[in-house]
Amino acid sequence: MADEDEKLDGKPEHPTPLRGPDEGVPPHPEGKRTSVAADIGALATGLKTTLGEFFTAPVTLEYPEDKSPRSERYRGRHYLRRYDNGLERCIGCELCAAACPVGCILVIAAENTDENRVSPGERYAKTYEINMLRCIFCGYCEDACPVQAIVLGPEYELSDTSREKFIYTKEKLLEPLPPDVQARLQTKAKET
Repeated sequence: MADEDEKLDGKPEHPTPLRGPDEGVPPHPEGKRTSVAADIGALATGLKTTLGEFFTAPVTLEYPEDKSPRSERYRGRHYLRRYDNGLERCIGCELCAAACPVGCILVIAAENTDENRVSPGERYAKTYEINMLRCIFCGYCEDACPVQAIVLGPEYELSDTSREKFIYTKEKLLEPLPPDVQARLQTKAKET
């Protein structure tokens, strides 16, 4: 029966030992032995490094409260700028969309009318969208714009809860109106 189990498993019942019965425990390796003083010296060196770091000021920032400064050339969130009179700078030329290497910008232009003047040119951007999930923040759109309508600002906190919220529309990209223009539009709206 034992022979059958041994043959089924393919392993012997008792494996052979690594050392023979006549072999003893191998001797300690020859070489330099460390002294107690050398061990204490190594421990003191390690503690000196640890204590030196313990008493230095931390370089970690408490992130949400303290933010690290950004360089002037930092490229963050996109903004569509306005003129001082409240008109949009974007003239709907679509050069930013053509310059974008990943194709994340969509611009659909429309004609300005005298009744509805949106920008100083003949055309304006009726639809302006940027897919921020595809954007690589290269700044080519900013460089291509002839009227400096699109700029990349210093804002870098762009997290959100769904993919749809990363499609920035014209309303989300536009700078707010200057306060005097906003007040003028509000009084004009109240009069009508």
